[in-house]
Amino acid sequence: MSSFRLNCYLVLATMALHGLMMLANELFFMRAEFLQGIGWIYLPAGSRLLCTLLFGRAGAVGLLIMGWIACYCYYFPGDPLRATMGAIAGAIGPYLVYLIAQWRLGLRASLTNLTPRRLLLCAVGCSVASPLFHNMWFALRGGDHIASGFAVMFIGDLAGTLIVVYVAKGLLALVPAPSGARQ
Repeated sequence: MSSFRLNCYLVLATMALHGLMMLANELFFMRAEFLQGIGWIYLPAGSRLLCTLLFGRAGAVGLLIMGWIACYCYYFPGDPLRATMGAIAGAIGPYLVYLIAQWRLGLRASLTNLTPRRLLLCAVGCSVASPLFHNMWFALRGGDHIASGFAVMFIGDLAGTLIVVYVAKGLLALVPAPSGARQ
């Protein structure tokens, strides 16, 4: 399979997973919103982390495209600038954390050296990066609730990330080990 085709599949897989997390968040945590798009629990933050760790640049592209679709069609349909910047902030933060983890933590693309500590550092990093980029944009636009919005976004992103990561871990534990694997 060509690398272009593989990357297209990874982008589509990211879009599907991230879209499902957005839908799940709306179904289960809509009432836990502080402001529109800022929730006390935000499951899509978990898919942002997983997709960038698993798929790298292709994951970031998928997050950006899905973010644009969600922001333009659902969150901010009447504000194209806000929709564009929201999607960019949501995709660039996790990707930068991924790049920093590769550089500073020696994280391999294969994730063979992704320890629980490194995963937690990446989760906290993503939970800081996305809210930071979003709130920098809000501040440049003269927005209100910058400090409180950042705090709630951080808490919501971290809670959502931890939920998604532990659900994924639980699901992976249900998968039988390959035959011949050490127990």
